[in-house]
Amino acid sequence: MSESIPALDVPNPHPLHLVVNDDLERNRLTVFFRLILAIPLFIWLAIWSIAVSLAVIVAWVVGLIAGRVPDALHAFMAAYVRFSTHVFAYLGIVADPYPGFTGSPGYPVDLEVAPAESQNRLTILFRVILAIPAAIVSNVLQNVAGVVALLAWFYALFTGKANKGMRDLQAYCLRYSMQTHSYLLLLTSRYPSFSDD
Repeated sequence: MSESIPALDVPNPHPLHLVVNDDLERNRLTVFFRLILAIPLFIWLAIWSIAVSLAVIVAWVVGLIAGRVPDALHAFMAAYVRFSTHVFAYLGIVADPYPGFTGSPGYPVDLEVAPAESQNRLTILFRVILAIPAAIVSNVLQNVAGVVALLAWFYALFTGKANKGMRDLQAYCLRYSMQTHSYLLLLTSRYPSFSDD
């Protein structure tokens, strides 16, 4: 006679997970010129943002009809969010190497995005309204990350290293912001989370 084993209450991890594999070493020269070096990244991010703005409208309409975002649109927008993560990690001294322009995985501060899944049509319909509280929190966290980035810039410039506490705080802010962006872009139906995965 077999006994049933009660299921453990294991939390379901968030479909967007920030992975930090940074060694804390920083090149003082690239830290000093970080804003100037980031200009091409911001130009490409702006161009890509225009395309993603159109893609999310298509994804919203298709999502309302089919109950999920098509895989191709999901992959395109996931690459955009991953690239945004790389750019803001680079700008904030959270990572040191210059990011690529494709949003490919493998950057020292990277965002893992789960594949497309079915979503509730009602939450797709009201996604912008539902995201308002998370967007407010994300804005506050981005301001915190901006202040910490300025301190991290000075710290890295003088020591040639990133401060682990500052880096981890910025990574936390970045993770929440990217989860918020992903929720708005219909990449996931999960609301942004304060807790780590």
